[in-house]
Amino acid sequence: MSPKMLFWVPTLLRLALILLAAVVPGYFFGKTVGLLAALIAVCALVILQLGYLWRLSQWLDDPDSRLSDASGIWTDIFSKLYKLRREDEHNRQQLNEWLTRFRQAMSLLPDGVVIMDDVLFLEWCNPAAEQHLGLSNDRDKGMRVTNLIRSPHFIDYLILGRYEQPLTLSLRDRKLIVHIIPFENRRQILVTHDATESERIERMRRDFIANASHELRTPLTVINGFLEIAQADAGLDKETRQAHLKLMAEQGKRMQNLVEDMLALTRLESVEYPLRPEPVRMATLMEQVFQETQALSGGRHEITLEVDGPDISGSLEELRSAFGNLASNAVRYTPDGGRIRLSWRLGEDGPRFAVSDTGIGIRPEHIGRLTERFYRVDKSRSRETRGTGLGLAIVKHVLLRHGAQLDIDSTPGQGSTFTARFPMRSAIVATPHLETSG
Repeated sequence: MSPKMLFWVPTLLRLALILLAAVVPGYFFGKTVGLLAALIAVCALVILQLGYLWRLSQWLDDPDSRLSDASGIWTDIFSKLYKLRREDEHNRQQLNEWLTRFRQAMSLLPDGVVIMDDVLFLEWCNPAAEQHLGLSNDRDKGMRVTNLIRSPHFIDYLILGRYEQPLTLSLRDRKLIVHIIPFENRRQILVTHDATESERIERMRRDFIANASHELRTPLTVINGFLEIAQADAGLDKETRQAHLKLMAEQGKRMQNLVEDMLALTRLESVEYPLRPEPVRMATLMEQVFQETQALSGGRHEITLEVDGPDISGSLEELRSAFGNLASNAVRYTPDGGRIRLSWRLGEDGPRFAVSDTGIGIRPEHIGRLTERFYRVDKSRSRETRGTGLGLAIVKHVLLRHGAQLDIDSTPGQGSTFTARFPMRSAIVATPHLETSG
């Protein structure tokens, strides 16, 4: 039966009953009694309908309660209301699920997201925005964003409303790129991107190019200068010519070392060059590093070696390069007659390689920057020692690839200790104790 018939058939039946209630008594007891009976029937019907309306009103005040059974058209009305109520609960549940998923997704974004109303009051923000801007979603909700972010540039940006271009903002020791995106009913979304790390990397890239160009320019200038002298004066005596050739060879070797170190750094940083670990016999490696250190020192220092640690899993060539750089730095910056000690031990947290010297030492303000490319504490002394300025940067990257870290302890005028700490998981087996001096 159609909804229209469901409504009209019961209604017409009720009207027929009221008419019958008036006709039958009127026929037997007169018109007055018939009209009175009809009036009573109408009143009963009205009271019944009012009762249903009152129950509907009560249910609307408390939709979680249950509507009692009804008759006639009210059965259909109550049934539809129940259905709408269930659909509404289902829609609310879906909406809450989608809202929860949305907030979870927004919470995982590395960029900050802030939702503001038409008068810039905070409605919601994700954790990244809390870190970038110093906001709190619980504490600051409902407060004006311009009162929370006290930056004249940011306030001017909001007031002017010129959102075509992003705003670069320095805030809380971060460099932020801020976008404002207007959307429905004059609401606005504020998006922040932390460009601090990318700016640091870009600055390092610029410094690397500038420093590399400078480092290569110096030996090239020396070589070109001597070549021009040789071309201009063909009658140079043999002694002068040999001195020039010697200096040019030294500068050429310096350029070759610099290029090799730059290529090594590039290879270590490349994702296309993964670490391929293999068992490394540390006693053999330490003996090689010890022999190379003695050769570089040429008998000018007292050098000792102690090996009392396990073999490890790693790259032999990379470890030899890192350990060799640390040992050669100790030779370069330790005056003649000084002591250098190389050691490989098993510590509480894992194996460790250490180079200790009685050299010139390093002031505390320089220690944090020693592993930067081309960073030198004393540039004039670096030129004397013929270093490329990339040795410690190579050490840092080798250790990172092996899950290790570099600790530096130094006292100016007394010496330094460089310690490479490896994780315990890198150890394989213990090796025999070996101690050598020379």
